[in-house]
Amino acid sequence: MARKEGGTCPMKSTDLETYDQGNDPVAYHPIQNPGLDEHVERWTDANPAAANRVARQIIGMLALSMLCSILFVVVYFGMPKDTIVNFGPFHSNAQSVLLGLTGGLAVLLIGFSTIHWAKQLMNDTEVIDLRDPIASNEADHEEMAAAWQAGVEDSGIGRRKVIGGMLAGAAGLVAIPAVVSLADMGPHPGKGTRAATIEKTIWAEGIKLVNDITFEEIKASDLEIGQMVNAAPANLEELAHEDHVEFHRARAKAAIIIVRMNPDSIKVPESRKDWQVNGILAYSKICTHVGCPISLWEQKSHHLLCPCHQSTFDLGDSGVVVFGPAARALPQLPITVDNEGYLVARSDFTVPVGPSYFERDSRNDYKKGDN
Repeated sequence: MARKEGGTCPMKSTDLETYDQGNDPVAYHPIQNPGLDEHVERWTDANPAAANRVARQIIGMLALSMLCSILFVVVYFGMPKDTIVNFGPFHSNAQSVLLGLTGGLAVLLIGFSTIHWAKQLMNDTEVIDLRDPIASNEADHEEMAAAWQAGVEDSGIGRRKVIGGMLAGAAGLVAIPAVVSLADMGPHPGKGTRAATIEKTIWAEGIKLVNDITFEEIKASDLEIGQMVNAAPANLEELAHEDHVEFHRARAKAAIIIVRMNPDSIKVPESRKDWQVNGILAYSKICTHVGCPISLWEQKSHHLLCPCHQSTFDLGDSGVVVFGPAARALPQLPITVDNEGYLVARSDFTVPVGPSYFERDSRNDYKKGDN
């Protein structure tokens, strides 16, 4: 980049060549160069005591930023979450107010301190650059490196190491509130937490299979060969009246489809002989790819197609994947009938339903060829 002290002269590189050959600059720059106003020396440059006072102010702001970051963590873990603060007619959660104040001030003080540093202590030399072609060349790279080094020297970071250290400390600590806030994303997904939440549904031994809309109980004798029914556990209806949020969580995990096929046309492994009733089988309705609900049933082939990414499962062969991106077979719900002939669950699913996740153990999932 071409540089010129004391004036503004935007030029192309070809113009510079012509200009250097002695042509009249007015032909290229019809507006007269106004030049630079007289430079006024800053008080901090003329008075070392004033510069030291500004340095102390910067250090103080960075120290307060660090303190605010620490207070954010203290408030996050130490303050009750149900404390309310009143602002006249307005009411707010006290913890949220303090987290906003401490986190916001931590960032704001870093910004104020760096602006104060740039305006009062960094090099005050005024420089005007001539414009050059946008594309960078090797010379530009070298000049940029030199300009960067000059900027480091102009900042005085070598002489004012305390400011540099405090800035690094404040910038490092201000990241802590953001990291700590990640704890609010939910409970830590340890093995025990997973087993009690995402790996568990409300299915249990003796729970009746019911229609997922009407909650009518389903009799085995009422199902015809080729028929598919969207179903749910009978105890889901209780949650609909008690806890709206928990109802939807339970429904998302416990949703199933019931299909009836000719027993002679399906493959039932020895380990699952008692999981079905005369060709009636129940599978999770949630695709093992990304969790879409599935209900596209093809009677003749016994295939179930996911509408999202076309994963296809063979329900006549333990729900194994025959096409698409899904990597695991559909989980099968063990079922039987009660004394009145109604379909009931033998247990919960033996493997987690839904899509895979990093901590999931897939060793117990059914694979083609298992007995």
